Amino acid sequence: MARRPTNPRDAAEAAFKSATAPERVKEAPPAIPHGREQVSLRIDRDVLAHFQEEGPGWQDRINAALRRSAGL
Repeated sequence: MARRPTNPRDAAEAAFKSATAPERVKEAPPAIPHGREQVSLRIDRDVLAHFQEEGPGWQDRINAALRRSAGL
């Protein structure tokens, strides 16, 4: 009588481990110099209205004001 080449219990355990093992977390791609990141920011309504008065580009104007304020 021929024996099975692997123990069924060992095979089941290996299958379980591979199915439940945590996936490797991929590293984030390298940051792009001077790249931008999307964030959520709470701003007072009157401040937002001030920057939006001049129309499109208000996000860039807020970014420029923040850079000046941070001394960048």
